[in-house]
Amino acid sequence: MITYDDFAAVDIRVGTITRAEPYPEARKPAIKLWVDFGGDIGEKRSSAQITAHYTPAALVGRQVLGVVNFPPRQIGKMISEVLILGVPDPTGEVVLIGPGQAVPNGGKLF
Repeated sequence: MITYDDFAAVDIRVGTITRAEPYPEARKPAIKLWVDFGGDIGEKRSSAQITAHYTPAALVGRQVLGVVNFPPRQIGKMISEVLILGVPDPTGEVVLIGPGQAVPNGGKLF
């Protein structure tokens, strides 16, 4: 079990995907994402293995949830600055998590 303070230490924010591109250099099929988290956080980059359900063109404008306080991580040739959140479908492919309606970028999950 964790405490609420443990949970609160994970900074999960909503952002809007502003740009998405195929990432053929990745070991597993992936898409490069640029996500605008607004305010002080700004735009962050990520690599996501979401090609089973999404195309780059369909992702632009979509709101997603991401962990913004993990340290940057090298993913192939790019630095991933945020962990975009998803859950597995019945076959294990990632389905993105986002708000059910439009909300301001930067809103914190609590």
